[in-house]
Amino acid sequence: MKIKNLETEARNPATTHIDTMSTMAMVKTINAEDQKVARAVARAEKQIALAIDESAKRYGRGGRLIYIGAGTSGRLGVLDAAELVPTYGIKPERAIGLIAGGKKAMFAAVEGAEDSASLGEADLKNLKLTANDIVIGLAASGRTPYVLGGLQYATEVGALSIAIACVQKSEIGQKADIPIEAVVGSEVITGSTRMKAGTAQKMILNMISTGVMIRQGKVYQNVMVDVQPTNDKLVDRACRIISETAAISPAKALSFLRKADNDVALAIIMAKTGKNKQEAAQLLTEHHGIVSEVLESSN
Repeated sequence: MKIKNLETEARNPATTHIDTMSTMAMVKTINAEDQKVARAVARAEKQIALAIDESAKRYGRGGRLIYIGAGTSGRLGVLDAAELVPTYGIKPERAIGLIAGGKKAMFAAVEGAEDSASLGEADLKNLKLTANDIVIGLAASGRTPYVLGGLQYATEVGALSIAIACVQKSEIGQKADIPIEAVVGSEVITGSTRMKAGTAQKMILNMISTGVMIRQGKVYQNVMVDVQPTNDKLVDRACRIISETAAISPAKALSFLRKADNDVALAIIMAKTGKNKQEAAQLLTEHHGIVSEVLESSN
């Protein structure tokens, strides 16, 4: 499909006079358009759930989450990868963001990089892609050559390929094992896909990566048990997590955190079962890192 015919490139009839609107009218108009994003994402829930389940399997076998995109889409992928490390305590090499043009493209456009399918393939080859890996291709237009090249190579290797686009019957969707298409419609400013399309992609990435981390045991109840208490704020958060989930005082929570060598999951198990650190660690290993399963087995 030609670029001019894509949903993401159409003019929005609700905003043809946004340049002459009052500031309040402008804000209300943008907000009204943004409310369409959640509905578009909701229509893709089945595919998103499938992406989580299949990604969790491969991640659990040692695979990596690898995001690949250009421009806004690429930056969103890099952001999601970077935030997983401090949030869930994973190693940086388990979540990787690739953007057409490399790191400098995070801050400035690198002309022509997104038009190279071979560059997308080359960037994945440099990572020594394996069949256990998960490649998430992002392109609002659904047709970026850099992403298409990456997804094609992922398929050849046998890695799980997921495509996230904001148009129907996208080209990247046809290259992927799991196509996710959140059709948000025309943008407030024609072609400015950092707006509704970018918001939809961010929402979908939040769901996928959070879901995968939950399935790895990184969450107990609704708290982050692999948070790394590397500063005063995070130590306070870790203590509150232990205190609230184990129903103990903050002072006792801090004591358990220290005994567990700053491992929140171990501290919770120790506080709730009376086990020492070694015993708690053994239980956690036996139950594949799932705190809720450990506690259920100990009742």
